[in-house]
Amino acid sequence: MAANLIPLATALKSMKRANSGITWIQQKHVTAFLRSLAVAPTITHEVFDGLPDSRTREYVRGLLIEHGVLPRRDELRTRYEIWSAQALDRIDNPENRDIIRRYIRWHHLRRMNQMDEVSRGTFLRAKQQVTVAIDLLNWLADRGASLAGLTQAHLDLWQAEGPTTRRIAEHFLKWAIKAKAVPAGLTILSHRRGTSPKLDKTGQDEALNRVLHSDGQIDPRDQAAAILVLVFGQQAERIAQLTWEDVAVTEELVTVQLGSINIALPNPLDEPWRELAENPTHGLTAAHPNSNWVFTGHFPGKHINPSHLTQRLTRIFSTRAARLGTLHELTKLAPVAIIAETLGYSPTTIERHATDSAAAYAQYIATRVHPKRVSVPQS
Repeated sequence: MAANLIPLATALKSMKRANSGITWIQQKHVTAFLRSLAVAPTITHEVFDGLPDSRTREYVRGLLIEHGVLPRRDELRTRYEIWSAQALDRIDNPENRDIIRRYIRWHHLRRMNQMDEVSRGTFLRAKQQVTVAIDLLNWLADRGASLAGLTQAHLDLWQAEGPTTRRIAEHFLKWAIKAKAVPAGLTILSHRRGTSPKLDKTGQDEALNRVLHSDGQIDPRDQAAAILVLVFGQQAERIAQLTWEDVAVTEELVTVQLGSINIALPNPLDEPWRELAENPTHGLTAAHPNSNWVFTGHFPGKHINPSHLTQRLTRIFSTRAARLGTLHELTKLAPVAIIAETLGYSPTTIERHATDSAAAYAQYIATRVHPKRVSVPQS
């Protein structure tokens, strides 16, 4: 029985600071889980899936994967399959349940199966889109309406009387139209681009100054990530996925590859990256014995959770406002194609920001040339 735990014990012994592993294993909830695992006839993913769901279960699973006891598998895809099967239970109408089952299988799971590995963003968006689609179908059922009889009046009323997240149903609606499950021509009012708050140039400079001159109050990992947001407009999900193959640190230069080009980081932007390279923390634990992630996560072999990274940076600035503000400013300085290639964005995305910044600049020029045409609210 206890032989099942030998690989785990070996992994813990490999730690440079084994005392932290011993402290972890002596916690009551960890001990209880390991006892449950020890009586299993063999260790497989199916055995783990049959044990009570917990962070401890997934952490131990990750340890055994990293040390070659269990094969790797796409955990987020597996989690989505389990979650989506349970989500169907929230639908009473058999016809609606079949529609959502098809939506899950032929839209979301089909896309996931084409990926090398499902990203956390894809996983969360798929869950949210199915959840909102179920809410819509249950709302229709409560009113004696069917999806086949859906009208624009239904959609307008449903969206008007609920939270703004109901607009996410536009993804399901587009699929349903394509699948001929609803009449063509129906629409859901989507989010108006360009309305999200942006951190202006002054705010960006102030935030970057706080990051670079924190006198040790900000962790180097947070400093490095903040630089990528404030200077290069990067998303937390993409930052979290950076590996040391994307970063080169030499005595003369530090470069980061975000798109197809290596970007040199001048001093002092390079300092947090040099510190990270000189003082890696992942080698001190059994969770990341051979990790290549720049931003290692809590779970074995995984990069940092993008949501957790965002929470850490939010203590310094709003990451979304900063990212949008940075892209807004960058599109004033270089052509769309160059920015897209350098930062790893699609040209379409950068084009939208360029259009927005051009409109803002045109409005500014108009106020300078024709100041009398600008109406000023009276207090």
